[in-house]
Amino acid sequence: MEYDPLRRGVAELIGTFTLIFAGMGSIVFASSGIIGVALAHGLAIAIMVSAVGHISGGHFNPAITLGFLVTRRIAPALAGVYWAAQLAGGILGALALRATFPSEADLDRGVPVLNSTIGWGSGVALEAIMTFLLVWVVFATAVDPGGTFKSIAGLAIGLTITIDVLAAGALTGAAMNPARSLGPELVFNIWDDFTVYLVGPGIGAVAAALLYNWLYLRPGEAVPVVGTAESGVLEPRPGDAATD
Repeated sequence: MEYDPLRRGVAELIGTFTLIFAGMGSIVFASSGIIGVALAHGLAIAIMVSAVGHISGGHFNPAITLGFLVTRRIAPALAGVYWAAQLAGGILGALALRATFPSEADLDRGVPVLNSTIGWGSGVALEAIMTFLLVWVVFATAVDPGGTFKSIAGLAIGLTITIDVLAAGALTGAAMNPARSLGPELVFNIWDDFTVYLVGPGIGAVAAALLYNWLYLRPGEAVPVVGTAESGVLEPRPGDAATD
């Protein structure tokens, strides 16, 4: 299988850039409150998954890529390309806001940090739960060949991000995505609670990917794993011959 890492990596970079630019921008510029912030994050992902999902699979999130890696649905080398592209997109999105907005102090508000009312453990748990829901929906809509709504997976994924932000955005910032946190953290040198946004999404993504894969994609028998050159997603498809 030819992975075409450059083409896919650029798609991942642009998608992640869009998430950071729109998501951080909604926090800094918008006055519509949590609803506007939730919609900005959700719509950014919905649009970019719909736009370039056929090229890279539309991960835009190292946690999602980790879920694909642990279920052997992406090659390790390609996963490394995705992680590098996603982090680069996060950094470039934050840099673009920094270059175009005069007050860096206001931009600091776009860096995810914990609310003072919760501790590290609660923050990790919330990020893990939100990421679990996100990765579960990704697998159910974009990966599962029997998924009812696969053709509109971007909408379902974007709406999941929207409800997650509405549920806990005021508590953790609802990053669900190490690139969403690391990019702005690196640009603005703000490292408050940064481990929350690595540990929580990682736990949630691995749990959701392994559970969905075990329950619905490989139910008690070996399932052929084949690659699609367009999506970057390794998935079983009916009619393909079994391979070792």
